[in-house]
Amino acid sequence: MLRTNTEDKHHQLIPLSQKIAFGIGMLANQMFPAVLGIFMVVLVQGLGMSPLLWSLIFFVPKTIDAITDPLMGYISDQTVSRWGKRRPYVLVGAIISGVSFVMMWQLSAENSEMYNFYYFLAWCCTFWIGMTIFGVPYVAMGYEMSNDYHERTHLMAVAQWIGQWAWVIAPWFWVILYDPAWFSSAADGAKSLSIWIGGACMVIALIPAFFCTFDNTEKVAHKLVEVSHPAKISLGDFIQGIIITLKNKPFQKICLATFLIFNAFQTIAAFSWFIVVYYMNNGDPVQAGVWPTLFGSVGALCTCFLVIPIVNHCAQKFGKKTTFLYTQSISILGYMLFWWGFSPENPWMMLLPLPLFAFGIGGLFTIMMSMTADICDMDELETGKRREGMFGAIYWWMVKFGAALAGGASGLILSVIGFDQSIALQTKDTLTLLRLSYICIPITGTLAAIIIMRNYELDEQKANDIRAQLDLRRQRSITMEVDLISN
Repeated sequence: MLRTNTEDKHHQLIPLSQKIAFGIGMLANQMFPAVLGIFMVVLVQGLGMSPLLWSLIFFVPKTIDAITDPLMGYISDQTVSRWGKRRPYVLVGAIISGVSFVMMWQLSAENSEMYNFYYFLAWCCTFWIGMTIFGVPYVAMGYEMSNDYHERTHLMAVAQWIGQWAWVIAPWFWVILYDPAWFSSAADGAKSLSIWIGGACMVIALIPAFFCTFDNTEKVAHKLVEVSHPAKISLGDFIQGIIITLKNKPFQKICLATFLIFNAFQTIAAFSWFIVVYYMNNGDPVQAGVWPTLFGSVGALCTCFLVIPIVNHCAQKFGKKTTFLYTQSISILGYMLFWWGFSPENPWMMLLPLPLFAFGIGGLFTIMMSMTADICDMDELETGKRREGMFGAIYWWMVKFGAALAGGASGLILSVIGFDQSIALQTKDTLTLLRLSYICIPITGTLAAIIIMRNYELDEQKANDIRAQLDLRRQRSITMEVDLISN
């Protein structure tokens, strides 16, 4: 009977309610950094912080966050509790992230620049530690919710679709922050809005902890093993796990490709606001009106209603690798068109490249998160262990460490090109270099990633062969465990 039930689980689809519960967690996972990225402009434009200090605020917390990710992944992989491996950490991490997000924005322009810098830096570090405790187990939870090649893509497509609404909603906070009818200054706006946003995001982040209870195949298969042989945490095993993970060739490729695409994008992400305000509106955020907001929201809507459905369909029809290569090629064309799209005379033109531009990041994480789940199966076949937490941690370690470098690079680029936050009218050369950076940096990263992924070898046939071997091995293991327990 045990064998039959387990075999049925192998082909069981994830209930839609569970996909939605997991996807709501993705909304919080993306809303926090989306809002943080928007509010970060306040430090320079509203509080007068220098670009170099601004870059350090990006770099230091993200670096700490990146260091703690592998440790959190390992700990969650080794955890055995009545609530599962991941859910307790998702709960704790959600609370820490929500509270610290509120606290970090309790700043005032009356404080000295260095006081605001150190205060914000301390709470920002706490925030990203909370996001590690939440995010790493949360992502690993998604990897282990299905062992089906296409169902994994469906799950990630649902999660990314829900998560993208963070990028639809978040840009509108620009309008609220800089509207005198709402707040006397952007700094005061950030102080007040952070309370509502932090509280709402914390509640949303708690949803997976309470409602993602689907008994996936891996939980069922390993439940007896975990009870009879509880895992132990050791430094040697932790280091060995990192080494084994990093040696996985397909995993190396998706990590490096993600690093290049996402972090090239992160380097220039905030530049769109500076271009719209300083190039198209002479340094006046009030004059810029809703255009920075529309830029972000329309791009996210394109991802929701165009990119994710197309990527989900094409991944099933043409395969994940082919879909990745085509979507990233499309995004390059979108970046190129921004040279003409950012037009002071016709601001609506900057919306035209967005459907093409959105294929870059929108397609990236839908495909790569599904690929990582496939790699977890490959790793189990080779090592005999399930390590979703470690793979998820290392993957997001690459993302976050790269984001730390990107944040530092953003501030350095602004300094090198001669951007002066104290004046409204920037020089012509500064604005030209700002626009070129926005186009050339992500194109370079995307082209490099395409070259790397051309030889990615883990396709659907290989993934299904691996699953068949794992199913056979798992049935034998379960039978042996039952025999041992009964004897």
